Amino acid sequence: MATATATATKGKSKTSVKFRPLDDRLLIEPHEAEETTAGGIVLPDTAREKPQRGTVVAAGPGKLLDSGDRGEMTVRVGMSVLYGKYSGTEITIGGEDYVVLRESDVLGIVE
Repeated sequence: MATATATATKGKSKTSVKFRPLDDRLLIEPHEAEETTAGGIVLPDTAREKPQRGTVVAAGPGKLLDSGDRGEMTVRVGMSVLYGKYSGTEITIGGEDYVVLRESDVLGIVE
């Protein structure tokens, strides 16, 4: 079980925000969207596609099964994953953008 920590500066004081996903949820840092096409055309922000690839920053302990046990997570912290374009919830922690989604929303692990 991993916890993601982000530090935000508010005025003169620094605040540290810790985020720990619950159950089978993952905190993913999305990779940047492509700024140019294969032909070299520069894309404006409005025309860029949402990223579908990211790095797992924190993972929950696993899904609670009917037997009362926790299911083992397949995805681990540090893995690069591919997820659905409109999956999960976008959040901002300490000025950084993240996506929180369930492990079942991950389409695959990129090696």
